[in-house]
This record gives sequence, structure tokens and C-alpha cells, in this order.
Amino acid sequence: MIGSVLRIWPIATNTLREAIRNKLLYALLFFGVLVIGASVLIASLSYVEGERIIQDIGLAAMQLFSVGIAIFVGIGLIHGEVERRTVYTILSKSITRSEFLLGKYLGLLLTVWLQLVLMAVAFAGVSAAAGASLSVTHVVAVLGIAMELAVVVAVATLFSTFTTPMLAAFFALGVYCIGHLTRDLNALGGQADDPVVRGLAQGIYRVLPDLDSFNFSLYAVHGWALAPNDVLWPMLYAVGYVLALLFMATYIFRVRDLK
Repeated sequence: MIGSVLRIWPIATNTLREAIRNKLLYALLFFGVLVIGASVLIASLSYVEGERIIQDIGLAAMQLFSVGIAIFVGIGLIHGEVERRTVYTILSKSITRSEFLLGKYLGLLLTVWLQLVLMAVAFAGVSAAAGASLSVTHVVAVLGIAMELAVVVAVATLFSTFTTPMLAAFFALGVYCIGHLTRDLNALGGQADDPVVRGLAQGIYRVLPDLDSFNFSLYAVHGWALAPNDVLWPMLYAVGYVLALLFMATYIFRVRDLK
């Protein structure tokens, strides 16, 4: 176990260094911070609830731009290693394909979490400058975004193991969009008279990630109270879903012909 960690960690750190050299990451991070700052100007157009508008826009920007970095920066990492044939050099050493893939996942996750922290700092600064109050619930909201990113990165990693970067980005973006609609689809399907429709809606809800379970932005913006279980269960759900995705990804990558 310790040996695997010692082999995975260098892959993760190298992936982190590789990712932070990507100009697209800085472009998305710049626009994310820009939108967070611009929320003050947008809020000034409203005569009421300006503080809530600032925080609502700020949290939404953190979520969307973080997901953009996770998908559009992450999907090319494995494909790039194969294209440059550096993967053959790495795998020729005492490291398995599973360890290589897990290292790539961890490195990308650290990358998106790092930029999330930077945007969170910008969000806190803008909120403080605008006089908007901050609380523990805002920390929980950022934690929810971090959990969602862990799932999205796992989805992107899974698709990157067997398809091209363009298709992987398309599929991952589709899963992200549907993941925020699974609850509504399940509720609508439950009202249908046709049992096939109900079963299909329930199947989609069970198979695809319920990304809305990680959204605590409303609680933070409106100052609503959160029970410990409201945070604990989504965390356990994220861990279980990520493990399932990584299990599938490592299996596909093990049996894939890299030639």
C-alpha cells in the first residue's frame, strides 16, 4: 500500500506541474476571478439584495470555471502522454497502469482544488470589500464545489481512457449538465403513467451523478442553517461515486491497447 502511494505521488505532482503550465488554465482562472470582481458592478444595478447578488454570482463563477478547468484541461492529460509516447517510458518502470491513472487523477484534482482556493480567496476579498457577511456556510458551499469537482474530474478521467479529447470533453460536459437535472428528471418521471418512463427516469437518476446534492450555495447566500447530515451524506456519496468511476477507468486503461 505504502509502495503504491510512493509511486502514485510523483505522477500526481508531475501532473500538477504539467497542468499549471497550461495557458488555458490561467485563462479560465482569470475570467473566473474577473466575473467574481464584476459581480460588484452587476449588484450595483439592483436597489435590493446587492450583497446576495454578489455572493450568488461569485459562487456560480467558482463552480462553472472550476468545472471548465477540470474538463478542458484534464481530458488531454492521458491522451497527451500516449501521443508523446512518454507513457511507455513511465510504464516501463516499476509502476502499474492503475497507479499511473490514479496519479493522473490525483494531480488533476489537486490542480482544480488549487485554483478553487484562489477563486475562493478572491470571492472572500470581494465579499469583504462589498460588506457582504461571510460564515461557516460559505466554507461548506466551497467544500460542496470541491466535492463536485472530485466527481467531475473522475468522469473526465474515465472518458479520457478510451476516447479522444474532443469526445471526452463532450461526454464529460454532457454528464455534468445532466447531473444537475437528474433530480428534476426523476421527479417528472415519477409523475408519468407509463411504467417504462418511470423506470427510465429512475435508472438515469441512479446511474448518473446527482450533482445538485453538492450545491450549498443557497444556504450560504440566504444564511440558512445546515445540519451535519446535510454535508456528511453528500461527502460519502462523492467518495463512493469517485471510487466506482476510478475502478471502471483503471480497468479500461489496464486492458487498453496503447499502441
